[in-house]
Amino acid sequence: MQELIDKLKAEVNLNDEQAQKALETVKNYIVEKFPMLEGAVANLFGGN
Repeated sequence: MQELIDKLKAEVNLNDEQAQKALETVKNYIVEKFPMLEGAVANLFGGN
């Protein structure tokens, strides 16, 4: 997940906290809309 955080920081000019919050928001949205993917999302995003 750190690689994606670094990419957000570099390409979208987010700071570390903003990048982490953006990923957390996306993760929560996916799980909310597609609960059957919760395990896959946890694996992809490091289970946070």
